[in-house]
Amino acid sequence: MTLLQLSPLQFSVYWRLSLIIFFSSFLFFLDIFTNPINAEKCRHATNFSDLQDFEDTGLGWMTEDSANECSSWLTHGQMMFMVGLLLGSLLCGPFSDRYGRRPVLLVCVVSHAVCGVLPAIIHDPLFFLAVRCLTGICSCCINISCFSLAVEWTPAPSRLWPPAFIPFCFSLGTMGGSALAWFSNTWTQLHLMMSLPQLICLPLFYFIPESPRWLMLFRRTDELKRYRNNSSADNRCLDLLLESSTLPKSATESTACDTMQMKHPTVLLRLSIMSFLSLASSITYNGISMNVGSFGVGVYSAHFFSGLSETPCLLVPLLRLGRRTNTMLALLLSGSASFLSLLLSRLQGGGGVLIMSLALTGKLCVLAAIFVSNVYSIELFPTVIRQRCLSVVHLSYRVGCLINSAVPATSGGAISLGAMLLYSSGPIIGCGLCLLLPETAGAPLPDTVEDCKQQCQQLPLVVTSDSKHLHKHSGSSESGL
Repeated sequence: MTLLQLSPLQFSVYWRLSLIIFFSSFLFFLDIFTNPINAEKCRHATNFSDLQDFEDTGLGWMTEDSANECSSWLTHGQMMFMVGLLLGSLLCGPFSDRYGRRPVLLVCVVSHAVCGVLPAIIHDPLFFLAVRCLTGICSCCINISCFSLAVEWTPAPSRLWPPAFIPFCFSLGTMGGSALAWFSNTWTQLHLMMSLPQLICLPLFYFIPESPRWLMLFRRTDELKRYRNNSSADNRCLDLLLESSTLPKSATESTACDTMQMKHPTVLLRLSIMSFLSLASSITYNGISMNVGSFGVGVYSAHFFSGLSETPCLLVPLLRLGRRTNTMLALLLSGSASFLSLLLSRLQGGGGVLIMSLALTGKLCVLAAIFVSNVYSIELFPTVIRQRCLSVVHLSYRVGCLINSAVPATSGGAISLGAMLLYSSGPIIGCGLCLLLPETAGAPLPDTVEDCKQQCQQLPLVVTSDSKHLHKHSGSSESGL
């Protein structure tokens, strides 16, 4: 699927979601940029009776005790942001399945932008903590809703491209946010620079379309008809997206049996495996990012190049492999490269070109595994409970972030042997667990548990680049992207 082949509604979905993800990265890494501002002021503060410099930065409320406590509230703010991510993983699924992807996304985008402005106006520590928690909730809901909405608007042969492009936009936002933060000298300037672009673009996001499969599930035929009448290309696109739909007879019947479907053995097995993959990927990714030695550059430059190193993941969909094969390959490479880089770092006691190369390779591979497993999760779970299952998977990712932060370092600041085993063994174990999952590349999205069971019984599908049809292939165990 090329840009010229997109229908108007598809193009509307993709560019709006890309813009939302681009801006969401600004506040995601806000704590990294507030710490240098605070530390710089603390280094120059010799007399706390003179708070004028701190008031000018908006950090006066942090200077009442001592210089050693200048960053205490910022540390608590980062913790509250992580708590918000956990809460968002729990809340997004049920609300999105019940009220739709679009309403949840719009509410969270507006709240996310407002949360960026408020700390620049109200300089209160408790209010700052509450806002950071709400920002985390909105950030997690935005991420989950964008992935689902993009994939549900994409035909099966091209379904891996949106999850590849969305992290690419997040990486671009990481680099853009670093540049904006570099020009910000005060607390107020930083928050305004990070939030005003998103506030200005809010009216553009209102026109993003709802998921067609969700509309069909809840019998919103009027809205589907309006989408079809938008253009002939949109009509053909919706026919392609909905031609395999086998939804329940009524939305009431569907929502009434949601709990039973969540407890189905097929769903539980897939949910357990994907949750473990998310947990292991989170521990490895954050372990590499937080423990690889310094590259000898400032925080803004390091953050910029960190985002730049992730951009090659956009090329992963070009690999003509299936979801399962892609996931297994990425997990195996990330686990192996992570172990080698951390082991060499421990043995040599310093950095080096080889260690840096292995670390970046591990980071790239685990990021590739994360976004491939994201689309894999969407294809493994039925429409009626998809968002709830994705919320559990994302919750596992956030738990992995907390586990990684609790992994202790040695007295000399080096990475312990236990941490090295934790970072590398998880992806390798997950690689083996993927053998229990079916191949889903090129197959229609399942709408019910019965569709999920049929995925295990059907022969793999092969999608050729010069054909718009799906063909059964009895001699292959993988499918094209």
